[in-house]
Amino acid sequence: MPPPRSGEPPVTVAIVPPETSPAPLSDLVARDAREFGVYARTGGWAFGLMVARSVRPGGQGADGTAKVSAKEFAELAGCSAERVLRYYKAWDRAADDGVVPHFEALAPGQQVELPDADLWTGYYVSRSSATSERGTAIAEAAEAEGIRPTKALEVAENPTALRAAILADPSTARAARQALLDRVREDPELQTEWARDVVRTDDLKKAVASESRSADRIGYVRQIAESGQIRTPAGQTVDAPAPLRQEAERHLSLLDELDDDEDSVEWATEAYDTMKSLVVEAVEADAELRVQERRTKFYSSLQKATKVFEELTFDDAEEFYEDDMVQRLEELQVAIGTAISALRTSRERHPES
Repeated sequence: MPPPRSGEPPVTVAIVPPETSPAPLSDLVARDAREFGVYARTGGWAFGLMVARSVRPGGQGADGTAKVSAKEFAELAGCSAERVLRYYKAWDRAADDGVVPHFEALAPGQQVELPDADLWTGYYVSRSSATSERGTAIAEAAEAEGIRPTKALEVAENPTALRAAILADPSTARAARQALLDRVREDPELQTEWARDVVRTDDLKKAVASESRSADRIGYVRQIAESGQIRTPAGQTVDAPAPLRQEAERHLSLLDELDDDEDSVEWATEAYDTMKSLVVEAVEADAELRVQERRTKFYSSLQKATKVFEELTFDDAEEFYEDDMVQRLEELQVAIGTAISALRTSRERHPES
């Protein structure tokens, strides 16, 4: 390029780099991407298809087919035959449901449209424990609860993890408690073990006693509300006045509306104490019932005293005789005489009663 003439501005030359073409895509990368996409869309179905189209059913001879046994396939794959068979059985179960073609309709290398990846977990069981009696029971229970059997089996195989979750998470602990309650109703042995654990743990024993007392008190209120009858302090069963029954129904409604996590002890105590007081007031407000109540109390006390006295034996009195015993009996004799006189006097004053 010639130099610029005097007085002319310098010429600026832009250097444009040569265009670069992208590196050729590796066939290995492309294959990996395609295989990744297939698995991302279909999950275990992709591997299930490989087994289904390459492994012949057990017991079928190699004549006339390019398929191999599960053992041969496992050796070629570098894994266990048991693992291959788990895929085989998963495909078989899905074929029975009409989700995928049966083995007989597939040939090595054949492609078919695969189901959604989410369906795979419903057919594939990754643990050998699932084939045991215990595993089968767990899998059936999981299906009944609407969850994947593999999840339940994983928990069952790792009780330490289950314990950690229960200790750390209140919601897990509540789920475990409900499950145990459901189980204990049908398992007498577990009932015994659980009861034994409770009575040997002081805090639990106190809690059970408190809840039992609360349940009895709620039962007392419920009995009045539902039957319309009250049991007086002396043990009589009589019809409850309408206002008293209405009050019992009100308290019962409040108790029934409590949430499961609310403490019912305080509410039960208040309802029980209220109803007890109202029962006493109802007895005192009814003159005839008040007399019956006192008569019932008297007979009850008399029967108890009579029973206690009848249980006394004097066959070998000389072996334990003490003057104090005679003195107490003499005082009792005087008290009985006084009671008899009072009753006779009352009868003479009120012969119509």
